[in-house]
Amino acid sequence: MDKFTTLTGVAAPLPMVNVDTDMIIPKQYLKTIKRTGLAKGLFHEMRTDKDGNVTGDFVLDKPAYKTAQILVSGENFGCGSSREHAPWALLDFGIRCVIAPSYADIFFNNCFKNGILPIVLPQEIVDELMDDARLGANATMTVDLESQTITRPNGEKISFEVDAFRKHCLLNGLDDIGLTLQKDESIESFEKRRATTEPWMAA
Repeated sequence: MDKFTTLTGVAAPLPMVNVDTDMIIPKQYLKTIKRTGLAKGLFHEMRTDKDGNVTGDFVLDKPAYKTAQILVSGENFGCGSSREHAPWALLDFGIRCVIAPSYADIFFNNCFKNGILPIVLPQEIVDELMDDARLGANATMTVDLESQTITRPNGEKISFEVDAFRKHCLLNGLDDIGLTLQKDESIESFEKRRATTEPWMAA
């Protein structure tokens, strides 16, 4: 997966609580196992009319936010079913960071595994960042994972906490497969040794 080091981009406001995974990516888009092409289904029911036509009223369809890379939302973001397609859809749209007071555990973990940084901040700070995000094209924030800071449009820096191991994985672009491949030499050595000592296992 792509590394996450420093991200500077427009932040989009989504002032809703309990945004569940079915809202993020509805069930009709779960047939694929590909991680691309899901942006069109992102928040589908909020973006389209009854005939499936994009209305243009949803925040991510407005000109100022069509290239948003940061999403500011309410508590319990990503609740509902454990579909990994939810972070896939956000990532396919271009969202690399979500800021909210709290998340559903499975969604929170899936974000890290797919190169998205979910930041947890107190409600009052999220409210301030939500106001920043309402500035439209001027709602540019910088998220620096190394220093664990968010720089607001006015230049103020806000600190956030992140698990050290998850931070390491994001900074180095390591998903579960990447972590395993770091042990490639040890795995290869083990397989050669076992082929010699237990040849029947290699048959």
